[in-house]
Amino acid sequence: MKDTFKNMIKPVLVLTCICLVVTALLAYINTVTSPIIAEAEQKAAQEAMAEVLSEADSFEQVTIDTLPERVTEIYRSENGTGYVFMLTTKGYGGDMKLICGIKADGTIEACKTLSHSETSGLGSKTAEDPYRNQYIGKTSDTLNEVDAISGATISSVAYKSAIEEAFEAFNKVKEAE
Repeated sequence: MKDTFKNMIKPVLVLTCICLVVTALLAYINTVTSPIIAEAEQKAAQEAMAEVLSEADSFEQVTIDTLPERVTEIYRSENGTGYVFMLTTKGYGGDMKLICGIKADGTIEACKTLSHSETSGLGSKTAEDPYRNQYIGKTSDTLNEVDAISGATISSVAYKSAIEEAFEAFNKVKEAE
């Protein structure tokens, strides 16, 4: 009986106690760090919004009933210079999170990749200036002029599709005003 306790039960109890302590510590660390992380993410989002719609003074979130699939959030500049669209699309390597600023006249001021898991050197080129800058000044009618990246067609088509849906959301928001 002593051998059973010593060889089988005691190790299980010790491992269970270790797991409970580690779980409690992780839960505590999560509660301490999650507000800090959320604040940092909010600050980064505000900076990205200011980058893609530079003339805006501040932003307010817009809610519409039916958002296109890839549009996750919409923000209106409070001084009326345009809208910012938060987008999530599925590229070759996984989700791509994008942000797109569309001026009140319906032209893109800038687009930016917030995060992606695309193949380095191929799909990751969608986050680089040569590709992103193709969108500057484009409207929903001239978006077809944007060239895909050779060897990264899935990623660049996903990026472009998300921007097309930003224009759909832009039109819906303009109609709702």
